[in-house]
Amino acid sequence: MQKPNDNRAMLSEINVTPFVDVMLVLLIIFMVTAPMMMQGLDVNLPQVEAPAIPAEEERLVVSIDGERKVFINEYAVDLESLGPKLAAIYQNRGDRQGVFLRADASVPYGFVMEVMGRIREAGIDQIGMVTAPVTERGPAEAKAERSGG
Repeated sequence: MQKPNDNRAMLSEINVTPFVDVMLVLLIIFMVTAPMMMQGLDVNLPQVEAPAIPAEEERLVVSIDGERKVFINEYAVDLESLGPKLAAIYQNRGDRQGVFLRADASVPYGFVMEVMGRIREAGIDQIGMVTAPVTERGPAEAKAERSGG
């Protein structure tokens, strides 16, 4: 019987230095990017700096004014008949584009969501929220104006 040759023995060591280097680099990347991913609670959404979307043809617009009156384009409708009227209009349109939703900044979020639900019940899945462009005033001044102070 022969003895196993020590020169032919398999090395079973794993070099962990490259593994540790990669893990440290990933740790640093996550530590730097994690604070950027946090979202705050103070939101002020009605104004944006993006340019207006060019309208190729007239889109369907649902508007909500300060007194919670709902309009389809310029025509007033009650909330109960919004869904059936939108469904009828949407069936007759050949383009099948979505709807723009314009809501006054003073309208409660819950009411806007209720109107969005009626739009979705009408079979319209694409809803675009319309916002006003940022004015020359700063965000703090615009917030003070909305709160009445």
